[in-house]
Amino acid sequence: MEADLHLDVPLYIAGPLVLFCLLLAAYLSAAETAITGASRQRMHRLAQQGNKRATLVNDLLDRKDETVSAVLLGNNVVNIFSASLTTAVLTALFGAAGVVYATLAIGVLVVIFAEVMPKTWALLRADRVALILAPSIVVTLAILGPMARGVAWISRFFLRLMNVRTDSTPDAGEQNELLRGAIEMHGEGEGDAPHEKAMLRSVLELGDRTVGDVMTHRGNVVLIDADHPTVEIVTQALAAPYTRIPLYRGQPDNVVGVVHAKDLFRAVKAAGGPEGVRIDDVMTPPWFIPESTVLFDQLQAFRARHEHFAIVVDEYGALRGIVTLEDIIEEIVGDIEDEHDAIKRGVVRREDGSMICQGDVPIRDLNREFGWNLPQDVAITIAGLVLHEARRIPEVGQTYAFYGFRFEILKREGTRIAELRIVPPAAI
Repeated sequence: MEADLHLDVPLYIAGPLVLFCLLLAAYLSAAETAITGASRQRMHRLAQQGNKRATLVNDLLDRKDETVSAVLLGNNVVNIFSASLTTAVLTALFGAAGVVYATLAIGVLVVIFAEVMPKTWALLRADRVALILAPSIVVTLAILGPMARGVAWISRFFLRLMNVRTDSTPDAGEQNELLRGAIEMHGEGEGDAPHEKAMLRSVLELGDRTVGDVMTHRGNVVLIDADHPTVEIVTQALAAPYTRIPLYRGQPDNVVGVVHAKDLFRAVKAAGGPEGVRIDDVMTPPWFIPESTVLFDQLQAFRARHEHFAIVVDEYGALRGIVTLEDIIEEIVGDIEDEHDAIKRGVVRREDGSMICQGDVPIRDLNREFGWNLPQDVAITIAGLVLHEARRIPEVGQTYAFYGFRFEILKREGTRIAELRIVPPAAI
């Protein structure tokens, strides 16, 4: 028996029509999920490699609001139409009970085959599905776009009435957090992932740290008096483990130049001995930078000036230390030691889990090496952190506890903490 619908659609036509609506709804559900979950970064990379479908996906992502509105509009229209058609057919067949049958039947079919299945597929393979469906989504957007724009405008109007932000551009902080989240998720379960994550995090932190955080403090800088005889300068340069050495006159704060060991030794060889060399002819002018300079800016400055060495001064022009290109690179990749570097890590691990640490070891190095979370915004070195928390010059043998650690003063040089024992929380 054929159902006599209001539109005079027989049953053998209504059935396939409902099936077609379910397939169309499944396609629209998959398209919505794929466009919502597609990776803009991967699509941008594929588009640069010449993938035309990725270019289409990027265009759709640029109009994500309009695209999703069009797909949702089409999906709802199709679902409503299929539900109405099914209700009409089953009502004609079973009377009032047909409404119940139609609700159960179309509800199960829509949820399973038009929602859960296609959305699960698109969610698991968002990028691939987006690339497959991109051309058809463009056609869908061309058909439903005008109506979708009208619906989107109405939606934004009511959202603005409720003081809800409607612009889709994330601020810099949100973008930074997205990137940091991606880094934390990178390489989970892989052996090298912790080291890669640390490097990627360090790259992001170049814009937050200053040269004052990574510089070699003036107390550890090798300085040579430019007024000394050249023979003595050569002797001191040979004894120093560094290639570039600052020169001063009168007092250490008065840095007048920088001598490169190769330039000095070439001049000595050309003159037949150090006696015939004037140090002023060999040294280069110093490059002074404030300690508040951001690391990323300093890295760019090193590249622009083709220099690897700068003198760090404070707001009064007093010498604070030196910073090199290697210091900034080490901030990203970790310590780089060559055959001329002294064993200056300054940390010895003991069997009981404690550490014997030199006072001038940077806090950032300890955090990076041992996974600690000691604050780096109150002091640069571990001795500075102890002084900050103790609020006094501690005596040898005194013990302090803060941030879950225990610090015992082992050695002092004047007012400076030279060596201390650190007991981390796991060893307490």
